[in-house]
Amino acid sequence: MSRSAQHGGRWRPRLDRPALVALLLGVAGVAYRLVLTLRTTPVSNSDEATFGLAALHIAQGREFPVFLYGQRYMGVLESYLAAPLVAAVGPSWPVLRLPLLVLYALFLWLIHRLTRRIGSPWFATFVVGLLALGGERVVRDQITVVGGRPEVKVAVLLMLLVAVGLAGGTIRHRRLAVGAFGLLAGVAVWSDWLILPYLGAAGLVLLWVARRELLGWAGPLLVAGFAVGVAPMAWDNLVAPPGEDSLSVFREISTRAGPTPPWSERLRGALLEGVPLAHGLCPVDGCTTWTRWSGLLYPVLLGIAAVVAVLAYRRAAGPGRARRVGPVVHLALVLGAAATLLSYARSPLAATDPLSNARYLSVLQLSLPAVLWPVWLAAVACWRGTVGVAGRLAGAVATAGLAALAATALVVTVLFATTGARAGRTEERAARQLADAVRADGPREVYGDYWTCNRLIFNTGEDVVCGVLDEWFTPGQNRYPAYWRQVSAAARPGYVVESGSTLERRLRRLLGDRADAALVIEVDGYRVYHPEQPVRPWR
Repeated sequence: MSRSAQHGGRWRPRLDRPALVALLLGVAGVAYRLVLTLRTTPVSNSDEATFGLAALHIAQGREFPVFLYGQRYMGVLESYLAAPLVAAVGPSWPVLRLPLLVLYALFLWLIHRLTRRIGSPWFATFVVGLLALGGERVVRDQITVVGGRPEVKVAVLLMLLVAVGLAGGTIRHRRLAVGAFGLLAGVAVWSDWLILPYLGAAGLVLLWVARRELLGWAGPLLVAGFAVGVAPMAWDNLVAPPGEDSLSVFREISTRAGPTPPWSERLRGALLEGVPLAHGLCPVDGCTTWTRWSGLLYPVLLGIAAVVAVLAYRRAAGPGRARRVGPVVHLALVLGAAATLLSYARSPLAATDPLSNARYLSVLQLSLPAVLWPVWLAAVACWRGTVGVAGRLAGAVATAGLAALAATALVVTVLFATTGARAGRTEERAARQLADAVRADGPREVYGDYWTCNRLIFNTGEDVVCGVLDEWFTPGQNRYPAYWRQVSAAARPGYVVESGSTLERRLRRLLGDRADAALVIEVDGYRVYHPEQPVRPWR
């Protein structure tokens, strides 16, 4: 653990070697993501822009949303975190993403502390080193504002550290700590329901640690904390119109995916694509044979981790819970990972589009200390020579596996930093040039497709307002209805379309002979039309 020293009567912390190496690795990971943040890499999109517009409205005092516009089950805590910065310096992608960079740094620090408590110092350093790396899929989940996952991972780690501290007797105000546990759980439920399996697992750890205390004042404080954290979500659901509460909306979306593929196909997508992508072992365009094998090994590693935790629990017999809390937390992390993986595999999207939906498995990073702990133990035993021939063979395989894991994550990170990020910057530059051109010379009320509209609005700071049309040239997914109403009321709206897109072809067909005369701007794959008479066939 970190040590302290007295110098001239003043207490100063002193890091041991594993902690110092972990600090350097963590700083490198944060610096890497800071560079990406300043360059708006990964590329922005209209989903993220919707969070940005919510932050802008919060900063201006115009709106105080509980859920993301048009998505009444995804909390907007990330928008509230960004709102003070947006109020201070105005809307921009780096400003929107900076709070998530802070959350990522906090995530590294917390998982290092937890792993040291339930594992070993050098193992904690190894985990931080893995999490400091990151290809496109991993980085996108960590520093782009797409809802929920960065903050709920921090919440779960804090909850587990509270439980470990209660078990070890290192927390002085125990009842308040239990109340804080409930508050974190409530905020996490409001923010992102994907974390529910881990919240349940953390709750079981707390029940094991403090079951007697929960019968006293700690129990009501736990409930009160949870109620405060989940209050925004609860209130919004109470006043929501029929069918627009969170459960109804989520149920409707869950049943919209069409026919459900067989379990074999869904498990194949979850294990062969989802798990490796979520751990940063694949480029964003798909996984190789080796990384698919790592996905197949994941359930095996979960099973081994559970067995090792049970054996460690039995060996740690004795008074108090301090010695046994490590294995209990390991079991909780295994349970959280297994439940998350099974929940994901229930969705048809695990089979039909595993590449795009692997983001729903990003919370599996929380279980990295538990999943890799048996592998680490085998490798250490081999190098120390404390096992027989079979143990040394298993340890050699474990060492090779850990090295291959780190090397693969490093290669994927380098590939993204040197090639994938460049392609994203080209797209981002085109979107900004479009926004500058429309703001300078184009109409201020325009129609466009979903992936153009909200990003255009955010890039122009609402100087340009956009209404969403689908590919059939009818009203599309307008998350914030006020924009659609404003464009609908405009006497002469414009149209922003991608060159050669289905939307442009339909627009030109509707304009007929007026099409060429209506074209006013052409920039980086986009065209802006501003006809004398608006085209609104849906009226």
